[in-house]
Formats: sequence, structure tokens, C-alpha cells
Amino acid sequence: MSTPRHRTAPEHTHPDDVPVLTALAALADPVRLTLVRELSGSPEWSRACGSFDVPVGKAALSHHFTVLRAAGLVEQRDEGPRRVNRLRRAEFDARFPGLLELVLRTDC
Repeated sequence: MSTPRHRTAPEHTHPDDVPVLTALAALADPVRLTLVRELSGSPEWSRACGSFDVPVGKAALSHHFTVLRAAGLVEQRDEGPRRVNRLRRAEFDARFPGLLELVLRTDC
């Protein structure tokens, strides 16, 4: 019988601790922008990591979420075997007013 594996809880950076260049770099990648846009249209804590329509494998997806957490854009928590996500919109907007709204526009 194998012992259950426990994942380490993800580390989160608060947007107040994020330089603007870090935020911009996180949002400049097309995959990360897709993740943020999909999260913006989903209820909080409703999207598991594997539910996003992006053309990358599991390891690359994990990396992209790490970058988004480090930029203060995403918060994650484990719910059983799933890791679910929420966009830290209010916190990020307080730090960088209007930036997320601009980035989420689809007419740009």
C-alpha cells in the first residue's frame, strides 16, 4: 500500500509587493493572458488548473500559474485532488488601477 502524496501549498505574492514590470511581464505572455482572461469570466474558485484551454503541457501550465501567483494575479488552493484558482482582481486593481481592465479588453 502506498502512502498518500501531499502537495506543498502554493506560495502567493500579494499585489502590493509586486513591481509594475513584474506584473506587465506576467501579462505579456499569450498563455498567461489566456489564463487570466478565462479566470476573469469564471466564478471564484470554480476553475481547476486542468480546465483551461491552452496549448501547453502540465509542466508548462504549472510554470505559468507560478508566474501569475508571483505577480499577484492569481490565488490557488487545493480542494482534494484539484487545485482551484481565483483571479485576485480587487487586490490587483487596488495596486494597479485600470491595468487589468485594459489587459482584459478584447478589442486591443
